[in-house]
Amino acid sequence: MRQHIALSCQSMPVLWPGILTAITIALAATFIAEHQGGPQLLYALFFGMAFNFAANGEKIKPGIDFASRQILRFGVALLGARITLEQIATLGGGSVLLVIAGVVLTILFGILLGRVLKRPLVEGIVAGGAVAICGASAALAISAVLPRNEENQRFTLFTVVGVTTLSTIAMIAYPAVARFLGLDANASAVFLGGTIHDVAQVVAAGYLISPEVGDAATFVKLLRVGMLLPVVACIALLFRKQGGGQGDKPPVLPMFLVGFAVLMLVNSAGWIPHQVSAGFSNLSRWCLVVAISALGVKTSFQQLAKLGWRPVAMLVINTVFLAVLILCGLMLLR
Repeated sequence: MRQHIALSCQSMPVLWPGILTAITIALAATFIAEHQGGPQLLYALFFGMAFNFAANGEKIKPGIDFASRQILRFGVALLGARITLEQIATLGGGSVLLVIAGVVLTILFGILLGRVLKRPLVEGIVAGGAVAICGASAALAISAVLPRNEENQRFTLFTVVGVTTLSTIAMIAYPAVARFLGLDANASAVFLGGTIHDVAQVVAAGYLISPEVGDAATFVKLLRVGMLLPVVACIALLFRKQGGGQGDKPPVLPMFLVGFAVLMLVNSAGWIPHQVSAGFSNLSRWCLVVAISALGVKTSFQQLAKLGWRPVAMLVINTVFLAVLILCGLMLLR
């Protein structure tokens, strides 16, 4: 353990140029998002891709690789501080089961759809998981336990772009759908929180209807975020049994998932003050922005264009499937 820490300290001078590059890109993306509006993660990805020419530079490559892997995992672990078991319990049994069923069935549907479209298993899992759980954050978390190769990385970044775009569209369209169908406050919250991909868009869509719907939709969304732990653990176990396509098998339960679970339980016990929990949430978001900036540096527009139309179809069809599934479930619960 001491040798590992010493090795990490010795490698920091090598890592800093790449890490600082990713942080600088993340700061620029945040500045534009705050002053001009728009999705912060998407800006970070595109700004990072603009620096793809430097991806293989000897000075920044080690730090970029570190940011895209280790900082990503740290950010995912911190997501656990946003969730409490009490929040989940307040939703009611029927709503909880519906949301859980939506997550599981959407992932399975994503895998099936990938096979129909003749895409690799990894792509079906990433697309289904991103739509089912929490958009860009889920895509990044799932990719952290998948085999590391350029094809998987390209698809992950494409998924981030796709789910962010679809989430923005849903933020505008879904409140109108809820009003058109005459959904009450509770049903509207379950629909919005159970279908829109990213947390920020869920909050915005909910408050377009009412503060009550906004609060409840956020809790529903956090339930989906809580599903990240068992889903990613199962995926890690699946690829561990397959050898992961790497020389070494990944651990049964990666340490960043252990951190996620511990923070969720500690937060549920009330041991984390609200200000600290909010700080962890902000730090988590920052880590994800830095990580996606680094991933952007490693990817070019030409690489994304090579994916073709099938990944687009996978994300759109998965999104429609989840929306229809939750709406049907709400009709049955009436």
